[in-house]
Amino acid sequence: MPPTKGSAGKNGSQDNTRRGSGTALVIVESPAKAKTIAGYLGRGYVVESSIGHIRDMPTKAAEIPAKYKGEPWARLGVNVDGDFEPLYVVNADKKSHVRKLKELMADADELLLATDEDREGEAIAWHLLEELKPKIPVRRMVFNEITKEAIQHAADNTRDLNTRLVTAQETRRILDRLYGYEVSPVLWKKVMPKLSAGRVQSVATRLVVERERERMAFTPAEYWDLKALFDATGANLPAGEPADFPATLVSVDGTRIAVGRDFTPQGTVRPDRTVRQLDEAAARGLAERLSGAAFAVSSVERKPYRRSPYAPFRTTTLQQEASRKLGLSAKQTMQVAQRLYENGYITYMRTDSTTLSDSAVRAARSQAQRLYGADHLPDRPRVYAKKVKNAQEAHEAIRPAGDEFRTPAQTGLSGPEFRLYELIWKRTVASQMKDAVGESVTVKVQGTSSSGEVAEFNATGKIITFHGFLKAYVEGSDDPAADLDDRERRLPPVSEGDPLAARDLTAEGHSTRPPARYTEATLVKELEEREIGRPSTYASIIGTILDRGYVFKKGTALVPSFLAFAVVQLLERHFGNLVDYEFTARLEGVLDSIARGEAESLPWLRRFYFGGATSEGEEETGLKELVGDRLGDIDPKEISSLTVPGTEDVVLRVGRYGPYLDRGGVRVNVPEDLAPDELTPDKAEELFAQPSGDRELGTDPETGHLVVAKSGRFGPYVTEVVEEPEDTGGRKAKAPKPRTSSLLKSMSLDTVTLDDALRLLSLPRVVGVIGDEEVTAQNGRYGPYIKKGTDSRSLAGEEQMFTVTLKEAEELFAQPKQRGRRTVAPPLRELGKDPVSGVAMLIKDGRFGPYVTDGEVNASLRKGDEVESITDERAAELLAERRAKAPAKKTAAKKAPAKKTAAKKPAAAKKTTAAKKAPAKKTGTPRSTARAADEA
Repeated sequence: MPPTKGSAGKNGSQDNTRRGSGTALVIVESPAKAKTIAGYLGRGYVVESSIGHIRDMPTKAAEIPAKYKGEPWARLGVNVDGDFEPLYVVNADKKSHVRKLKELMADADELLLATDEDREGEAIAWHLLEELKPKIPVRRMVFNEITKEAIQHAADNTRDLNTRLVTAQETRRILDRLYGYEVSPVLWKKVMPKLSAGRVQSVATRLVVERERERMAFTPAEYWDLKALFDATGANLPAGEPADFPATLVSVDGTRIAVGRDFTPQGTVRPDRTVRQLDEAAARGLAERLSGAAFAVSSVERKPYRRSPYAPFRTTTLQQEASRKLGLSAKQTMQVAQRLYENGYITYMRTDSTTLSDSAVRAARSQAQRLYGADHLPDRPRVYAKKVKNAQEAHEAIRPAGDEFRTPAQTGLSGPEFRLYELIWKRTVASQMKDAVGESVTVKVQGTSSSGEVAEFNATGKIITFHGFLKAYVEGSDDPAADLDDRERRLPPVSEGDPLAARDLTAEGHSTRPPARYTEATLVKELEEREIGRPSTYASIIGTILDRGYVFKKGTALVPSFLAFAVVQLLERHFGNLVDYEFTARLEGVLDSIARGEAESLPWLRRFYFGGATSEGEEETGLKELVGDRLGDIDPKEISSLTVPGTEDVVLRVGRYGPYLDRGGVRVNVPEDLAPDELTPDKAEELFAQPSGDRELGTDPETGHLVVAKSGRFGPYVTEVVEEPEDTGGRKAKAPKPRTSSLLKSMSLDTVTLDDALRLLSLPRVVGVIGDEEVTAQNGRYGPYIKKGTDSRSLAGEEQMFTVTLKEAEELFAQPKQRGRRTVAPPLRELGKDPVSGVAMLIKDGRFGPYVTDGEVNASLRKGDEVESITDERAAELLAERRAKAPAKKTAAKKAPAKKTAAKKPAAAKKTTAAKKAPAKKTGTPRSTARAADEA
């Protein structure tokens, strides 16, 4: 355990002046940050990166040191019987880098640990301190932005290591490790191998599944109203004012007309509502009876309108706005923000705070005045109180870096970096501007039908007389139909009693809609409102549930897979506490209290794992007992089954190879990209009607084997049925392997014939011999081709496999081998320009299915993406994710040669060997965390 009141150890110092004329080694987290900071610090400093965490708990058996291999807790990486002491090992890919850091430290006279100023960064700094074991003074250097002034100020004003933050983060890491390593094996045994459970990951999945359950149980209700277009020409309006305006029927004879919010999810009117539900006939009849009626303004209500600026961005609000306005996923937003931070454009992007420093307030007010005028600047700076419970760390809001903000045009940025910086800059400047003010107006209009019914219509308007901060920034909305703050609706300046003419009366039908699926933005918002997890980890949480196949995207909507239903069903029935929203939020509160020094880690970990009495005196079952006791009670078939709503005998089951429907033993596969709420009784019947079982095609006259057509995991295919040889009492002979071949693209399972099948089973077809090598024609994963030894050539089409001659084969082999396709197929769709490259995006058909490309980067379409409906934003997101994955490997490969200082190696060889052995002894002592694994 790190000491709760310690400093940086014996080497810690609060002396803020540089001592001696030697070199200070500064260790930051990323290479990009190291490069920027090195330029600001100049001579006397060597800046190197730790490249994230240098060690963590072992993730596989091979990483466990030999001395611990026999320990029963070694699998967990946490000694649960020894005060929850974690076992740490240096990551295999970091060992050479740790040696490099030690070599650099040998030439330095002091060490500055300059990792991020949050729990994660504090833990990384402590890890470095424990692993490097410096014999020189150590100081903790922290900063919130990477500008020359901020970095120099941080170097001159250091502090001690905050061990309370280290303890809190380590406790979180241990907790998540125990949760994942104890619960995940249950999923492997009862649902499917290679699944995972996580403290926040599982709760986030449950939220998405519960929303889909609501959609599946939803029954739409139909309701009608009238839309009118009134003409106020007879009201003697001033010149230039609008004369007509739309209005909606709100009541008849004093009874309110039903609207969407008056219905239950079951499609009935809520019992506490007194409303009149119009059907189509009633609405059209009323419209007829009101035709030609005299209308007049019955009331006009005017109220002042005022809207205050939005608070500056914190992590979650930035992710939400970047999703709405820029189409970026949470992961993309954090990647772009990280680059902006490391290159000195914005302040630290993992923050719960909405406060601004005094210098930032001055910079924002200065730009607001310069760009929009002094009349847009309030008399006093605006102060935003934190709204996030237990907001951690001493960070500011996310804002442009520096004491003077660069406008977007002055940055020289482009692509997503420019657009995200512009978003942050606008929001920050707007936060220090005046309120928007104006007037909201409600006009009610009455008319009497030919049968004496009094119909009342309603129209609302908004006029903004002073836009204030809206000149700089308007927040987006998750509902496309919602009015934005700067949207005006002008009504004619009518007065009570003014006559109006109905130019148009139309009956309109509506249907209630099921609750909207979560998007990344709304899921982030929901997690934060429920106080589940930390905002800095939401991007990785969403990334995890997408990568695990628990959730897939349709457009921007997050759709749970049937696999997610099975996992959530198991956790809810047998580990209810672990996916309980309030319980998960309470855990977060405990971790925050540990960070503040108000709670101890060890007693709490003991109760979580072994059980015990809570502070309220209730007995709580521990994780260990929970997992051990429940394992035998879990019926894999039961938790992986879901009755299809609206049916009695159709059950959906999640099998090892995907979801399928079962009705009385008859099974049919379910498309993996089918949204659960789309599995209706009609859809189930449609799937059962499709040819899904074996279809006997006939007997091969040459072999006598029965030939059947089947539907398999990888598509339709034909195969022969080979009977097992009889056991003659001796050693049983092996049955010959049946020939199998996938159907061609031009074939379908329900129309394939025996002749088609026999042609397919004849593949690979021997074309002839060239030299002393046999030439065959066959079908492969990349299409039809001919093969000679290890050489091959693509064929123009599938039919050519059966017709290609030896002469044609010789001509093909005589040509130079071409990479890729022989002909370029036209794109399936043309989209808009990619925001990064500025090049038009195309959807093409590839070897592995459709993909999006900008000519440089290719990204396959995912499950749920459809060629016909994919949006520009989704295509750009796929390309951005592909870019984010590809360069990392290239950068690592290029950086390897940087070890050119081979001359130094012989001299340091002995020292390096010794350094390598030393940490192995202490792997069980210190503690830390890992951002990528945190809460996953």
